[in-house]
Amino acid sequence: MTQVPAATRALKVLTFLASQPDPVPLERIGRECDLPRSTAYHLLTAMIAEGYVVHLVEERRYGLGVAAFEVGSGYSRQAPLQRIARHQLASLVDRIGESAHLAVLHGRDVLYVVEERAPSRPPLVTDIGVRLPAHLTASGRALLAGLPTAQVRALYPFPGAFVDRTGRGPRSLSALRSLLTDVRRRGHAVEDSEVTPGFASIAAAVLDHNGHPVAAVAVTFEGDPAPMLVDEIQQTAAVLTRRISGRA
Repeated sequence: MTQVPAATRALKVLTFLASQPDPVPLERIGRECDLPRSTAYHLLTAMIAEGYVVHLVEERRYGLGVAAFEVGSGYSRQAPLQRIARHQLASLVDRIGESAHLAVLHGRDVLYVVEERAPSRPPLVTDIGVRLPAHLTASGRALLAGLPTAQVRALYPFPGAFVDRTGRGPRSLSALRSLLTDVRRRGHAVEDSEVTPGFASIAAAVLDHNGHPVAAVAVTFEGDPAPMLVDEIQQTAAVLTRRISGRA
């Protein structure tokens, strides 16, 4: 433990606190982060002084402070994933000649945050800022497949949550679960005419350092997919995963 830099230990504590639904006691922080009680206490005291941790004295628990929120807000403002993805998607479009986009999960929808259009291809509905039902899109399915079962259930608590666009797609939680099982088995998601008739999409997830899906790379096309299209999409998602220090 003495060989581990203090900064690494502090970041480990912050990461653990960020993963918890509520503030936690000192003993649990030490146990989960593999720190002696005295080391955990001194780290927390230093982080309290800098505003990254707050001590709830009455509850004898520790939680994230305002400075930690500011770091998260700074990440959102700088949008590093979108900046990195823009170049990678442009390169993907050059290689395959089809339009590509990056989407993130927003409730039961996917939100498109990067769009790269291929020359001479028809316009799509996936402009930046557009939201579409996650269960109907390849992007959404790639993201949903990486979520815990309980989280998927919470997103789709009743049949009315399964909105329809073209008369195709899952209409129940059991149908969605079966579809997501196939996505996990294949390592990529597909949809065909479920968003727009005549158009199909293939997508793969971008993962963070916990292996959690944070975005999806997708390509939309007409007709049959080009050879090696799945590999190209998966490779692009893997590059983005590595660039954000994610874990496949």
